[in-house]
Amino acid sequence: MFKSILTLLACAVTAATLTISSPAHATPFAGATTFALLAPELEGQCNINTATQEQLELLPGIGPAMAKKIIDHRASKPFAEPAHVIRIKGIGRKTFEKLKPRLTVKGETNLREVGADELETKKL
Repeated sequence: MFKSILTLLACAVTAATLTISSPAHATPFAGATTFALLAPELEGQCNINTATQEQLELLPGIGPAMAKKIIDHRASKPFAEPAHVIRIKGIGRKTFEKLKPRLTVKGETNLREVGADELETKKL
């Protein structure tokens, strides 16, 4: 865990250095936050009523503990709409806004990380 934290800090310092030392128009990630640079690109939707713990953990800001809270909550009372996820302690409006485009209560969960090679293909 310590090694992961050091890696993240090193990435943040590198990103900050690149942003400061180059003009904004010259850096492709000038407007992006460090978190956005490190976060995987996602595609698809996550049904919060049926998703597995692993699928929930793909969502931005959702770790193992929060995924378990979502699963425990839906066992007693399924979510009627995606906004009801705010009822879970630890998920506020800001977190919900990050999750909102990927949440659903209907259909299958087809949320997945998009690989770097797929991103390059899409850009072309």
